[in-house]
Amino acid sequence: MPRHSEKRHLPYSPDQLFDLVADVKSYQEFLPWVATVRVRSDSETEMIADLVVGFRALKETFTSRVNKRRPHQIDIDYIEGPLKYLHNHWKFEPDGQGGTIVDFCVDFAFRSRIFETLAGQMFDRALRRMIGAFEDRAHVLYGEGAVAEGSSSSSAHRAA
Repeated sequence: MPRHSEKRHLPYSPDQLFDLVADVKSYQEFLPWVATVRVRSDSETEMIADLVVGFRALKETFTSRVNKRRPHQIDIDYIEGPLKYLHNHWKFEPDGQGGTIVDFCVDFAFRSRIFETLAGQMFDRALRRMIGAFEDRAHVLYGEGAVAEGSSSSSAHRAA
């Protein structure tokens, strides 16, 4: 079952990064494979949203609950779709110099062995592309930051 945890130092404020991640309705504009987003409900603390994700001819709809604790944390939990489970966690901690330490974790499993096998083969590459898309979106929205290059760190592993 794919699992990935990573910490990154980014030159944006926790509020900016919180707003970027919480703006689920804009995901189809910049995230690879997100074809459509439908927000069912949205408040300051919780959102329910459907994402249609497509990989070539395969398209699946995922419904998730997004719990928002401004400006420091967003937790995304799976409600229905082709998965056994999904948990996605974002934590935004100020670095004391105007930037943010982002702690990101995603853990999920498909119901289908075929999807699980496909996801396992593409997971690392797809995740790097998705994280890069969030970083690129932050750059487009907020401009270039002041954090020096080489300040990000990451670690990935697969849960057994």
